[in-house]
Amino acid sequence: MAADPDLGELEDILGHAFAEPSLLGEAVTHASVSGGYGGPGGHGDYERLEFLGDRVLSLVVAELLMARFPEAREGDLAFRHVALVRRETIAEIAGKIGLGRFLRFSKGEEESGGRDNPAILGDAMEAVIAALFLDGGLEAAGKFITAHWSEPMLAVTAPPKDAKTLLQEWAQGVGKGLPVYGVLGREGPDHDPVFTVEVSVAGLDPARGEGASKRSAEQAAATSLLETVAEGKSDDG
Repeated sequence: MAADPDLGELEDILGHAFAEPSLLGEAVTHASVSGGYGGPGGHGDYERLEFLGDRVLSLVVAELLMARFPEAREGDLAFRHVALVRRETIAEIAGKIGLGRFLRFSKGEEESGGRDNPAILGDAMEAVIAALFLDGGLEAAGKFITAHWSEPMLAVTAPPKDAKTLLQEWAQGVGKGLPVYGVLGREGPDHDPVFTVEVSVAGLDPARGEGASKRSAEQAAATSLLETVAEGKSDDG
């Protein structure tokens, strides 16, 4: 199947000529399109590719951060990683490359503003990354991610936001609502207490943290959950 003229333009933007153009066609096809354009396994929209692209993006961004911040501690890297792979950042990059004009929708979805919907743009961007990976390997996907995520990565050179704030922004960005904190216990004397706090986010295993105050224990719990997210152990990668 030859690439459509518009997808040929998208190939130029992505910096990769697809050996299997149907992959790119699938990556830009919304589920509202009946039948889709085919692809591996006969799936016609980008949902399955989105799943893979999320993991590829997470891996490449983690590698970029390791190289850019060789002295950074794990927690610092985790904060930066979550900031770079959250929905808002992905959608912003999709907007910068004009991905919305290449997407394929049903008439109803398009009329409802699908081309400018940040959630759709983010999902499709991840699918396009997966298509690059499947067609050209990690080299092709990594080249694109490096080109478009390096600037946002350098913009996070200031100390990252505190763990509770970043966890809240990530959770809301992926549609999981607000994190919920609860004190599990308090030990030690009044002058040297140790609080244990648990934080829960929908769809994730709870994480715990300890500290000399409830606030510091909450920060520790948020840090622990962010590290789990950055390691790809959550259902959102």
